[in-house]
This record gives sequence, C-alpha cells and structure tokens, in this order.
Amino acid sequence: MPFREINSKMVEATVVPGQRMFSQRGAMLAYRGDVTFTPNMAGGQGGVMSMIGRRVAGEATPLMTVEGNGTVMFGHGGHHIQVIRLTGDTLHVEADRLLAFDGTLEQGTMFMGSQGGVMGMVRGQVTGQGLFTTTLKGHGAVAVMAHGGVIELPITPGRAVHVDPQAYVAHHGDVRNKLSTALGWRDMVGRGSGEAFQLELSGSGAVYVQASEEKL
Repeated sequence: MPFREINSKMVEATVVPGQRMFSQRGAMLAYRGDVTFTPNMAGGQGGVMSMIGRRVAGEATPLMTVEGNGTVMFGHGGHHIQVIRLTGDTLHVEADRLLAFDGTLEQGTMFMGSQGGVMGMVRGQVTGQGLFTTTLKGHGAVAVMAHGGVIELPITPGRAVHVDPQAYVAHHGDVRNKLSTALGWRDMVGRGSGEAFQLELSGSGAVYVQASEEKL
C-alpha cells in the first residue's frame, strides 16, 4: 500500500516508476527522490476532470498527477486524514474530501438520484454536497480528509446505520443510502439545527463519519 500515516494530519506516499497517483492541488508538503507533479486540466485516466467536476454547481477540485520514484508527504488545511484501502469494492466520496489516491483505481461519478431516487437528490441539495458524488473502484488506497477525526462504522445486512448527513464523509461496499425526515431528530439527538434529516445506509460495507458538521 502506498500510504504511511505519519500522524493524524499527514501521510507519506510511495511513488514507484510506471505507477501514477493523483493528489489534490496544493496538498504536497515535501518529497524525496525524482518525483514530478503535473496539473490535471482535463481528461486523464478514466476522465479525471469529468469525475471530479461538480457539473451541477459548476465547481471543480483541481488534481495533480504524481509520477516518478520517491516519497511524497501530503496534508491539507490541517484536516485529519483517513486512509481507506479498497479490495475490489467502490468508495463513494465527495471530490473535495480527496487528498490523494492510487491511479490504478477506476474513477467515475454517480448521480445521487440513482441511490434512493428523488431522496438522493434531496440529500445532495440539503447537505450541500452536490447532486454528483465521486466513485473510486478497484484495489488500492485512498486518503480522505475530515474535520475532527473519523470513525469507521461497519454496515451489515439487516442492520442499517443512521448518520447525521453533515457528519458523513464516505462509504464503500454494496451499500444503499436513503435520506429520511424525522421530526425533532436533529434537535433531540443530532448536533445541528433546522429541519430533521437522517441518512440511512444499509447493505454490506462501511461508512466513515467525522466528529464535526463542518464542511471542507
């Protein structure tokens, strides 16, 4: 695996010849060896910018292609970093949460409405996460960012996990998500204010939850 966790806010990645990585622009802190960093303006492996673009909001998170032979230290904004290792399944994560990831992973976008129908669209609008979310699939590692640290909660068949949508970071596996309203839920047991929403995840996999409702 290419990532070594230096501390809760920094990771070191091993870059080897013939294998590329992608990182968020501005995330490189230091590096050793013969390593190159190339801005990813468009296209790329799997259509990186089409993957990363917020087509509805017209926003984009710029990426760098990292290649060569050496090690690179990554961090960004003092955010906590969680390394997620995929073994053939799919990770769903917001583009601006991505710090760095293996170039071997298959990249794409998913329209939120395709999971949970109309409620998937509502979730994007309510949480401010947008109607499209990023998917990374295959075997490899992903470093994601969060506020206040992250906990991994397993999702098992017949036992759904309910999450405050604003504390949601990512999920992977064969998981369905559904946004539902519960009058008074946020006021009584959540930490936010306003309308009461909870994100229900069911199936088999895991969800990552941050210890804050702050957006990146």
